[in-house]
Amino acid sequence: MSHNIKSLHSDFIEELEIGLGRSPKTVENYDRYLRAFFEHGKIAELADITQESVRSFRRHISQNGAALPTQNYYLIAIRQFLKYLIKRDIEVLSPEKIQLAKLPDRDIDVLYPEEVDMLLGAVIPDISRLQALRDKTLFNVLFSTGMRISEAIRLNRDDVRPHSNEMTVRGKGNKVRVVFLSEEALGQVHEYLERRTDTDPALFVRHRKNVGNEDDLRITPRTVQRLIKRYAAAAGITKDITPHTLRHSFATDLLSNGADVRQVQQLLGHSSITTTQVYTHFTDVQLRGVHERFHHKKKST
Repeated sequence: MSHNIKSLHSDFIEELEIGLGRSPKTVENYDRYLRAFFEHGKIAELADITQESVRSFRRHISQNGAALPTQNYYLIAIRQFLKYLIKRDIEVLSPEKIQLAKLPDRDIDVLYPEEVDMLLGAVIPDISRLQALRDKTLFNVLFSTGMRISEAIRLNRDDVRPHSNEMTVRGKGNKVRVVFLSEEALGQVHEYLERRTDTDPALFVRHRKNVGNEDDLRITPRTVQRLIKRYAAAAGITKDITPHTLRHSFATDLLSNGADVRQVQQLLGHSSITTTQVYTHFTDVQLRGVHERFHHKKKST
C-alpha cells in the first residue's frame, strides 16, 4: 500500500497542533525540520527514509554549521514523525535506529540561597513605586514555584486563589500541573493585586508612564530578562543570571534539602526524569561530605 508523503507530513503537523496541543513555535519548528530533511534527501516516499538518508542529512546540517543540540532537534523531529506513522500501523524505519548525538553535561548557573536573598534584596519596593513591588513579587513567584518564564507571564489574576497557596499552570504541551507559592510570595502577590488600579486580567503587567492607555498590559519575557540582569548587577552577582536561573535554583534547592528527584520532576513539569537529573550533580558536595564522614572510619576502642 502506497502512502502520500506530503499528506502524511500534513497529518503529522496537524496531530502536533490539535491532537497533542504543542505550542505554535514547536509545530513550526517540526514542520521546518522535516521539510529540510525531505528536500535534502529527495524523500518522495516512505521507503526513501533510511538510515543512510538520515546519516546523509546529519552530515549535511553538520557541515552547514549546526551545533550538536540543533542537529538533535532535527533528528528528534524525524523520530517523532516515524513514531506517529508506526502508531498508524504504517511500516517505516524504526525510530530507535536514529541515534541522537551525546551532548556534554550542561553547565548550569544556579544561585545559592544567600544569592537569592541578595537578588531579592536589590529590589526595594518603595511605597510609591508599584513596579518595584511587581518585580519583587515576580522574582519570589519564580523562585518559590520553579515556573518557566513563559508560564509566569501567562498567569492571570484569577489563577490566584483567595485562601490557598496553590496555583495551576499550563506548561509545555499544554500539560497542567499544580505549583505552590511560599508564604512570602503569596503575601506579596495579594499586596501587589490590592495596590493595582488597572483592570487588566494579567497577573503581572507593565507600569510605565501612560502605559495604562494600552489594551494589553501583560509583561513580556524580554522585560523580565532585562529586569533580572539589572537587579543581579545591582546586587553584585557576577553570574550570568536569566529568568531560568531561578528555576534551576528552585530545583537544586529542593534536591539539596532532601527532596526526591521524581517529586522535583513533577513540580518542574518535566516529561522525562532525565531532564530533572541534570540538577543532581549540584548536590554531589553533600555526598562527598557523607563519604568523608563515614567511609572507612575505624571505631575507637
